[in-house]
This record gives sequence, C-alpha cells and structure tokens, in this order.
Amino acid sequence: MTDAIREYWDGQAADFDREADHGLLDPGVRRAWAELILPLIPVPASEVADLGCGTGSLSILLAEAGHRVRGLDLSAQMVEAARVKAAEAANAAGARAPAAVEFLRGDASEPPYPPAGCDVVLARHVLWALPDPDAALGRWTRLLRGPGTMILVEGLWGTGAGISSAECRELVLRHRRDADVVPLTDPALWGKEISDERYLILSRS
Repeated sequence: MTDAIREYWDGQAADFDREADHGLLDPGVRRAWAELILPLIPVPASEVADLGCGTGSLSILLAEAGHRVRGLDLSAQMVEAARVKAAEAANAAGARAPAAVEFLRGDASEPPYPPAGCDVVLARHVLWALPDPDAALGRWTRLLRGPGTMILVEGLWGTGAGISSAECRELVLRHRRDADVVPLTDPALWGKEISDERYLILSRS
C-alpha cells in the first residue's frame, strides 16, 4: 500500500467514528453488530486477526466477548485511536487495558503474522480497496489454523466504490471451499436505511 493511501486514512481517523457502523457509539448499532458477528466466531477465546481494523470498534467488541484479538491497520492515527478506545473501554469496566486485544500498524494485504496463527480472519470494508485482493486472500487464508473461519464484510455502495457479492464470493472460492453470502440489509447495522448492496461472506472451510 502506498504512502498516499496511508496518509489518506490518517486524515480520516479523527472523524472516522462519526459513521454509525464505524464507531458503534449508538447502543442499538453496537448490539446489531454484536448479534451479527459474535455467533459466527467458532469457539470461546478464539484467536482473531482483525485486518484493516480502523479505530478498533469490532476488535474491542470481540475482546470484550472473551476472544483474543490482534487489530491491524495501515494508519498510525487509526491505530492510536484504537488503543485509546481500548483503554477507555477497560477503564469504564474498572480494569486495565485488556490484554485480550492489541493493535499494530501494518498493511492488511500482507499481515505480519505467522501462518496458522489464528482461528478467525475478520476484515470489514477492506478487500475492495486493496490493489490485489486475490493475493491478499491467499495470505489471509494461510493465517488460519486448520480450516478456520473467514468473515468479510463488504459492499457495492451507491458511490460506485466497493465490490459486488458475486465478485467477492468468486475471489474467496479461489482459496476456500465455501463462501456463503449473507445480505446486510438491516438498518440497525448502519444507523439508517440503505439502498445499496451490503453483505457478509462467511467461509468456514
């Protein structure tokens, strides 16, 4: 990923959480994402790689549910915001910053993690923006221990940016045996009604 891309996301960090699905600040939106994502995690205390984690909202949600999460983002500003958010969440719970979540700056398309080192790869609104999504999916697959679980949240937005569910599924099936598409049409996930294509792809093998 280029310096220009990193600088762009650094510039977005301060306002990133204003989007309801980014910050999960609204209790209803946070609950909707918890009800969507948490049942997909295969076992208690799973090792999760949250690639392109942004300000860490989903990483912290998973850590608070008892999973061990490594959040990775290209933007140093996003990573710093995620670390602050994790510390604030821990303080609100009356504990130190949770050891169950850590954040690192790095390129989601080439995660600096060992092969077969996690149970779950999670990426939200990341794959569409990568210069070589096919190669990235190959690397992500190799991160998984055994068949593992891959969870991708993507969309083809009204702006014209994004990736269709059909194209995304086809890419996943180059590396995985299954890829189930789950439409994400519930306004509770986004804090508003939507008219474009938003979906989750779940691959368990």
